[in-house]
Parts: sequence; structure tokens; C-alpha cells
Amino acid sequence: MRSDHGVNRRCDVLGFTDGLASPRTRCPCALHGRRRFGVALLTVAALPGAVLAQTIPECQRSTFTKMVSAQQVEQAAGQQYRQMLQQASSQRALGPKDHPQVVRLRYIAQRIIPYTEECNPAAKNWQWEVNLLGSQELNAFCMPGGKIAFYYGILAKLQLDDDEVAAIMGHEISHALLEHAREQMGKNTATQLGIGIGAALLGLGSAGRAVGDVTGQLLSLTYSRDDESQADRLGMIMAAKAGYNPRAGVALWKKMMSASKGAPPQILSTHPSSEARIRDIEALLPRVEPIYDAAQKPAQRFGPPAPKAASSAGG
Repeated sequence: MRSDHGVNRRCDVLGFTDGLASPRTRCPCALHGRRRFGVALLTVAALPGAVLAQTIPECQRSTFTKMVSAQQVEQAAGQQYRQMLQQASSQRALGPKDHPQVVRLRYIAQRIIPYTEECNPAAKNWQWEVNLLGSQELNAFCMPGGKIAFYYGILAKLQLDDDEVAAIMGHEISHALLEHAREQMGKNTATQLGIGIGAALLGLGSAGRAVGDVTGQLLSLTYSRDDESQADRLGMIMAAKAGYNPRAGVALWKKMMSASKGAPPQILSTHPSSEARIRDIEALLPRVEPIYDAAQKPAQRFGPPAPKAASSAGG
């Protein structure tokens, strides 16, 4: 699943007609200053991903986030989110606040959100929003600043129970907490700067840049898979703290495997394979299950959309 994603992609929206609708002395001259600057950029671009330690081991944010302003990223995300909601509303594809699945999503989110500050203190000041979009796409995301959206299709087609919804929501919220969008923007900035300087120094010109761009894309795929795996691990912890069974992740990804036949091989995907995700979840369960056992369980449980409504919504 994508996280902060789906905004620039056409949404296959539906109507809501049936239930949904150490300092050294340095030379001060400009020439050496430029050289130091160039070396620094190339070094940053080559960093494999130094991290900022947090209280929870999984809460590690890349130093690449420092290359982009959090405020700018969150403002841009908020603007895109509002535009997306306006478009969905104009097409009668935005779930009303009293829709059963909107109530469900907001209830689960309100159980997870209180634990987010422990991972990222900035989350305390985020204006969290949770909405349901009338699309049959199997997707959900949380944009920077806590802007969450679920697509109706993932709830209806996969017939998700609350624990599975919490697994997805914990994962998507984790992307925001770990600032993966900001990190990726920082990496892209560093990569492009490094490519430009390297091509100029080596006299490769635009051809060198073109080759470098392809390499940068491959590097980005690796970063993205790492980000997805990190969000999987942290998401399990967030959901468990909120009282949702972390074992649900295994059932969830089995459903995703069944629904995603013909997906691209893992090496060319921005997501780990479902098999890899299941193995990682099972390996983490001995650590996460005690968190779940000690957590206060939800006082209310919800069901997925009725099969009849899901079939009708799908046309």
C-alpha cells in the first residue's frame, strides 16, 4: 500500500447511493568553499541512511529529513488532502461523518493516535483527520501531518475486521510518524544535487545525468522497501498498544496476496512481497504480543461492509 499516495492518481470514485456512497582551520577562499560544498553534497547523497534514535527502537527517522522543512511538507500535504476531499465530495464519493465505516475508522484512529506522540513529539500538534473515499481501489494512506484516508474497496473487498483495519492504519500512521515522505524528498534532493555535481565534474553533461537518474530511481526503490518494512514493524506496535491483535497482520497479508496476484516481483516493487511481510510479522510477534496482552481492549467492535453493499457498490 501506498502511504501519502494516491493524491495525484485518478480516483475511480463511486457514488454513495447504497450505504456507502571538531573544527579545523579552513581556507576561506571561494574556490575551496565551493569544493567543500560539492564534496559535502556528494557525501550526503551517498549516505545509506543515518538515523535519529528514538525511545521506541522502531522510531528511527532518517537524517535525510533534515534537508526538507517539515512545516512545508505538512502544509503541502494538507493542501493536497483538502483538494482531494473537495473533489471526492463534488462526485458524491466522500463518506459522510455518520456512515458506519467512517464512524468505525475514526474510532480505531482515536485509539491509536494517543500513542503517536511517544514516537514523534510533533504528532501532538497535528490536526488529525480520518476520511473514507468511495473508490474500489485497495488502498489507504496517512499523509504528513496526520491526514488519513481509507478507500472503500479495501474494507469491502477484503472484508477486514477491526484488527486488520488497525494493522493497516497503524502502518500508514507510522509512515507519517517516521516522516517517510519528507525523508524521500530529502533523498531525492540529495541524489539530484549529487548527480548534477558529479556529471559536471566528470564532464558527462546531460547523458551522465540521464544515467544517474535511472540509478537514483533504483536507489529510491530500495529506500521505499526499507520504509515499508519499518512502517510494518512500528505499525504493529501502535496497533497493539491500542488493543488490537497484532496477529491480524498475517491474515491481512494473506488476503492481500490473494487479491494482488500478478503483482510485480519484489526487486521492482516499492513494497516488500506479502510473503516477506508475513515472515517479518511472525518474527516480531513474540515481542509485540505482550504489549497487546497488557493493553486495554476496545470497548466497541465494528464489522466490515455487508457483502451485499460491497457488491452493489462495486457496480
